[in-house]
Amino acid sequence: MAGSAPSVSTSGPSASYSLKFVIAASSVGTLIEWYDFYLYGSLAVFFSTQFFPRQNPTAALLASLAIFATGFLVRPFGAIFFGRLGDLIGRKFTFLTTLILMGVSTTLVGLAPTYRQVGLLAPLLLVLLRMLQGLALGGEYGGAAIYIAEHSPDNRRGLSTSWVQTTASLGIVMSLLIILAFRLGMGEAEFREYGWRFPFLFSAVLVALSIYIRLRLRESPIFQNLKDSGKSSAKPLAESFGSGKNWRLILIALFGAVAPEGVIWYTGQFYALFFMQTVLKINYVTVYWIIIAAITLATPLFLVFGAWSDRIGRRNIMVAAQILAVITFIPVYMAMQANANNPVILAALVFYQVILVTMVYGPLGAFLVELFPARIRYTSLSLPYHIGNGVFGGLVPLINSSLVIATGNHFAGLLYPIVISAIGIVVSFVYLREPTHHIKIWDEVRGELPAEAV
Repeated sequence: MAGSAPSVSTSGPSASYSLKFVIAASSVGTLIEWYDFYLYGSLAVFFSTQFFPRQNPTAALLASLAIFATGFLVRPFGAIFFGRLGDLIGRKFTFLTTLILMGVSTTLVGLAPTYRQVGLLAPLLLVLLRMLQGLALGGEYGGAAIYIAEHSPDNRRGLSTSWVQTTASLGIVMSLLIILAFRLGMGEAEFREYGWRFPFLFSAVLVALSIYIRLRLRESPIFQNLKDSGKSSAKPLAESFGSGKNWRLILIALFGAVAPEGVIWYTGQFYALFFMQTVLKINYVTVYWIIIAAITLATPLFLVFGAWSDRIGRRNIMVAAQILAVITFIPVYMAMQANANNPVILAALVFYQVILVTMVYGPLGAFLVELFPARIRYTSLSLPYHIGNGVFGGLVPLINSSLVIATGNHFAGLLYPIVISAIGIVVSFVYLREPTHHIKIWDEVRGELPAEAV
């Protein structure tokens, strides 16, 4: 039957688990990794007083944001390293490994000494742990998105993979809620002294739970059939990066889809948080609740746009978000400044920005999976995703804040995401002419599948 996927066996010919379990197990692990990764970002303003000299608060804030950015800068290296493992050994092994690495490095952040205790060693250790987090996340997203896609029917791939797309936003919400609970429960003085460590240490419990769930999974059926038939790649790096045709696809994915998605994502969620705290000087509790409310209300739209992309295609939905970002980012932030004392209006303005995030990000996982062949999919997909999302997107808080400080104009930082989004519009219309949602990734192994699985 066209568009179908094989049943999934867990431990024998009679045991099976549903696509819902695959989605849940993959997404929960990815949610925890995003939670781990964004704990630092959620506390970046606070960390500037813990890991750096306090004589120059502006320099300390920029240094804190720079360390936040290092986790993004190393993500492409994690993408290459773990992408290769994913195409050589398998999807399941790789995203189990990244989950463990993320959990260990995040827990160690909770044990890290402060500047007052060890001086310059404190930020150096923080950089090292942040880099380990970035390497881990560089392999996680590709594995989870591919694993779900390679279990899904061709005609539901957008909806299925959009569950993974929700995890990044929900990871922010989860980090903010847990930080808020500790800060309010302990009191500001105690939290500042030692309580900030608890959200990081709590990660160990979450990771252990996720590992237990993921151990019940087996390998992706598409990859397993490639492996069994001897058609998996022996040199995924050479095949991915030694081909001009594949490089063209990587660059189209990067500049037409992922880099614009990255800057829209981090502007609409993280820069909005920084802007309200550092420019509008709004109390952190109010800011946290604004972000939590906006993201929570908008999160179902990831699934809406993912499902919609199965019907009308991925490109047009993503480009529509890019166009809206170019046109509306500056007016939206002007409106935020004009309504700094109105939390309801601020929440509505952040909610609008998160809608753009859901449009550009919801269909993205399926789009990237469809762009590359299964034998080199993990390697090829992960690199443009983590350059676009990690480097272009992850630098948004640092670049935007630096532009604001350099010019004295509170809206100057928005030029960066606007320019990247404009480039995405041009690349998409010029080079993404063919719809990808009609691609049947199961056709790559259809002849190798047992008859009862087709």
